[in-house]
Amino acid sequence: MTTKTRIERDSMGEVDVPEDAYYGASTMRAVQNFPISGIRFPRRFIRALGLIKKAAAEINLELGLLEPGIAGAIAEAAAEVADGKLDAEFPLDIYQTGSGTSTNTNANEVIANRAGELLGGSRGSERKVHPNDHVNRCQSSNDVIPTAIQLAAAAAISEDLLPALQGLEEALAAKSKEFWTVVKTGRTHLQDATPIRLGQEFLGYAGQVKASRRRLAGALEELLSVPLGGTAVGTGINAHPEFAARACSRLAESTGLPVKETADHFWAQATLDSLVSAHGVLRTTATSLWKIGSDIRLMGCGPVAGIGEIALPAVQPGSSIMPGKVNPVIVESLTMAIARVLGNDLTVTICGQSGSFFELNVMMPVAGYATLESISLLAASAANFARRCVSGIEVTERATHLLEKQPMLATALTPKIGYDESAKLAEEALKSGRTVRELAREQGLKDGELDELLDLQKMTEPGLGGVGGG
Repeated sequence: MTTKTRIERDSMGEVDVPEDAYYGASTMRAVQNFPISGIRFPRRFIRALGLIKKAAAEINLELGLLEPGIAGAIAEAAAEVADGKLDAEFPLDIYQTGSGTSTNTNANEVIANRAGELLGGSRGSERKVHPNDHVNRCQSSNDVIPTAIQLAAAAAISEDLLPALQGLEEALAAKSKEFWTVVKTGRTHLQDATPIRLGQEFLGYAGQVKASRRRLAGALEELLSVPLGGTAVGTGINAHPEFAARACSRLAESTGLPVKETADHFWAQATLDSLVSAHGVLRTTATSLWKIGSDIRLMGCGPVAGIGEIALPAVQPGSSIMPGKVNPVIVESLTMAIARVLGNDLTVTICGQSGSFFELNVMMPVAGYATLESISLLAASAANFARRCVSGIEVTERATHLLEKQPMLATALTPKIGYDESAKLAEEALKSGRTVRELAREQGLKDGELDELLDLQKMTEPGLGGVGGG
């Protein structure tokens, strides 16, 4: 089936474009130039791009740089882009022009043709709205694309990731309270250590997530200081001196985020430092979630031959050959998502260090895509982990039944009999299978004294002042 086409023109000449497309010649050239992966910019990026173009049109009207009719039509068309009504008109691969110029041009052409249509024209006819002179007024790809990436990343963190992490923190904190009175064997170096409350372990996990949310708040502040207004090389050539500040204020209104103009356009536009820094926080968050998931998976391993101190929710059959087998699949999905995030972190780092040449970074599209994917993966997997795993964890009898036989309980006797004598008791307990209490009693310690020294609940309290439990 032959697709009907129309002729569109750009600065390089004529190009055949699908008859019903809103995009034009330059976009079509990019479609032909970059048949790489089929991966497109995600919805949140396209939304940010539409909001930027809408804000630009409204501010250019206020500054007297666009006629009211043209500015209104551009703003309406850009709003349609932001709302997802024209997503099919953004066909470009993320492996494209390193500055993202192809995608900025794509947006300009789509909005110009749609705005012209709103003014009574038709797609591809004599232009009522020009993609460069009107839609791109006071802008350049070099400041629009990094602004769109930062704005999209900030929105994704604020709207998706932070709420997901808050939900996970609350689920972990709830389990901390539920498990507070359960005293179990602590472990260091994967070896038995002194007792700890199961609730204290979960309190630590909740604390990790809380710290991640605090770090992300700092990343948000930097991401929301955007390079819009720097145009080609940071000097602001062809932009009204009030454009950037006003446009950022308008973006703050439309997004509900404190968007502001960068104080240094040359740094903000020539590098991906803000993105590299933000993804570093995503990497730290991912690392924390890996530790939490791995600990929970290990505590639940078994259920007979492993540690088996907790029981993870059984969410699906675990084997096609072994009846009754249940696996920690929610944790497995979490750690696979984290593996992807850690790979994306290397991608963003390489883009930041290798793509910044003089006044422009030329690896922006893939860095932006990787960052948005990481945020999406962390948000979805953290929320799923909280809902389908953490909330359903139960404690088992195995968590406490071997604690009295634990040789490391001898640590509590050190203030009374000294380190060396305590070490001998621990070694003998391990060899003989007898308890520290029995062996200490034979060494002359009285039952009342041993009850005080070997009180399992009190062993978990020094230095904590009762924080987090009853």
